[in-house]
Amino acid sequence: MTRIKRGYIARKRRTKMSLFTSSFRGAHSKLTRTISQQRIKASVSAHRDRGRKKRDFRSLWISRINAIIGQNKQEIYKIYSNLMYNMSKRQLLLNRKIVAQLAILKGNCLFMIADEMRL
Repeated sequence: MTRIKRGYIARKRRTKMSLFTSSFRGAHSKLTRTISQQRIKASVSAHRDRGRKKRDFRSLWISRINAIIGQNKQEIYKIYSNLMYNMSKRQLLLNRKIVAQLAILKGNCLFMIADEMRL
């Protein structure tokens, strides 16, 4: 009986896995078992950090809005939560990202909106 060599399928699977981890250092890009472990770890980290990125941006926008409100000389709103509460009460549909961009680029526009809401 002739000798049957293993096919190319296993090698193809391993090279496909190693393409994912080709930029990793040391054994994490060379050895098959550690490649599969690092691939799982990387996908877990990516999934976790997608949610974390949303949280980080939200806190950044809140701190930017709060900083601009604190610089206000007229003291229409000193507290971020009062501003956002009145915006939702008046059904002014601006999310925190847009309000933060308004605050940075055109701070006077934000103060005009806040002044109109107060009246």
